[in-house]
Amino acid sequence: MEEVLAFEQLLRVDISDYSLLATALTHRSYLNEHPEITEDNERLEFLGDAVVDLVVANYLFRRFPDMAEGEMTALRAALVREDGLAGVCTAVAVG
Repeated sequence: MEEVLAFEQLLRVDISDYSLLATALTHRSYLNEHPEITEDNERLEFLGDAVVDLVVANYLFRRFPDMAEGEMTALRAALVREDGLAGVCTAVAVG
C-alpha cells in the first residue's frame, strides 16, 4: 500500500477507486492463473489511448496552426508510440 501512496504523491492525484487501479494494472494473461479476477486492462487501455490521441492532437492543432493535416497525423503517431511516451514519462519521472 505504501507504493500506491507514493505513486499517488508522485502523480499528485488522489485515487478514489483502488479497484479501478488494480484493473488498470492487470494484464489479460494474469487472468489465466487467477480465475477469481474477472477484468483486465484492455478496455481501459483502449480509452486511455483515445485520450492520449485527443490531448496530443489538440496540442498540435493549437501549437502549429499552419501545419497540414497529414503532417499533424504523422507527428501525432510518432509522439504517441510506446517509445515516444516512454521518453515523456522518463522526462517527468513517472517511469
